[in-house]
Amino acid sequence: MKLNSFEKFSWFVLVFNLAVILWGAFVRASKSGAGCGSHWPLCNGAIVPTASQTQTLVEFAHRLTSGAAFLLVIAMAVWAWRAFPAGHRVRAGAGASIGGMIAETLAGAGLVLFNWVADDISFGRVIIMPTHLVITFYLLAALTLTAWWASFDYRSGFADRSGDGAAIQTRDSSTDAQGARAWMLGIGLIATLVMGMAGAVTALGDTVLPVASLTPGSYEKLSPAGRALVEMRVWHPLIAVGVAIYLWFVVNFIRAARRDYFVTRFSTALIVLFLIELGAGVVNVYLHAPIWMQLLHLLLANLTWILLILLSAATLARDESTK
Repeated sequence: MKLNSFEKFSWFVLVFNLAVILWGAFVRASKSGAGCGSHWPLCNGAIVPTASQTQTLVEFAHRLTSGAAFLLVIAMAVWAWRAFPAGHRVRAGAGASIGGMIAETLAGAGLVLFNWVADDISFGRVIIMPTHLVITFYLLAALTLTAWWASFDYRSGFADRSGDGAAIQTRDSSTDAQGARAWMLGIGLIATLVMGMAGAVTALGDTVLPVASLTPGSYEKLSPAGRALVEMRVWHPLIAVGVAIYLWFVVNFIRAARRDYFVTRFSTALIVLFLIELGAGVVNVYLHAPIWMQLLHLLLANLTWILLILLSAATLARDESTK
């Protein structure tokens, strides 16, 4: 399949934002969030900081790349408005992407301005981290759907751009069957979101309360926020296993009902990637969450989310194409 210029650009914007998200996680894991002090959007009161400390460079680099990501999303939205007619879903996806970028920017600014960075273990930070994760997943979903709808718009007659002539074969495309699949996928998306929120809290705990720092009796001395960080280390793996079992059931249900090029490949990739993510989580716990492993685990989580979005879009779009 050959992509046109906008399609290539929209996928590039998604990949670039994914890289920026990972760098943001490195800022948190390396405790570099205070590298620019409590100043935002300035860094230590200056447009370009003069300090050469590693934490300042890491934080400033994140701000630069975040700004570049924002400009790329704006460019994609302008291009979408010029290339697609009014009411087209690509326009909606691009608009949603801008909304996601604005929310991401505000969340990042809040972390700095309220000093929810470095070793802070406040209740506010424990709340903002999973909230930030929700915003990030929303942004990734909007960017993914924008690129997908631009590349595979079934309503415009591109029902087969798989490259191998794969036909649409649907055993049951009734309204009831479509609704059942939509509900199952919706629950899967919410469950994955909850798992990600738990993971965000766990990752924060790995940063500010590493396992090595906890001694017998230290738990009782922690604040309620600190205790929540420790307790989430137990709940996050349990939630992940539960979500894995549910998604396994959903994927097999959809695959049994539909013989489809994209649904088959996305569902297979989703299960394989989720199993790898679970394995990475086990390794992360065993190694006491080194930074490189935290970043790998987050990358796998983000890719799993993107694949789930693609599977949902492909499944429901195929239903539309049979009407």
